[in-house]
Amino acid sequence: MIKVSETAKKRIAFLMEDDGFDTATDYVRVGVKSGGCSGLSYDLKFDKALGEDDKVFEDNDIKIAVDKKSFLYLVGTTLEYSGGLNGKGFVFNNPNANRTCGCGESFSL
Repeated sequence: MIKVSETAKKRIAFLMEDDGFDTATDYVRVGVKSGGCSGLSYDLKFDKALGEDDKVFEDNDIKIAVDKKSFLYLVGTTLEYSGGLNGKGFVFNNPNANRTCGCGESFSL
């Protein structure tokens, strides 16, 4: 399962509405792709449709879609948001990551 913090929920709801998406019917798609300084990087976007291999979760009133391959890397992850002048934006607290880069956008297992 992937969890969404209260601060991430508020920011996701704002951004989804701003981009023409609806938190009641649309999804936050979370994925993992090759790249970044640590080998793997996170991918985050909005989506209106599900793929046939997607796993779907709902936490804190946010629907999350994850493809099967990415799910193996993301089990137990909490999506958080850090705003303000020194904030990093969305932050993935991934218990499976052995190493992360300084920016927090990539990781390795």
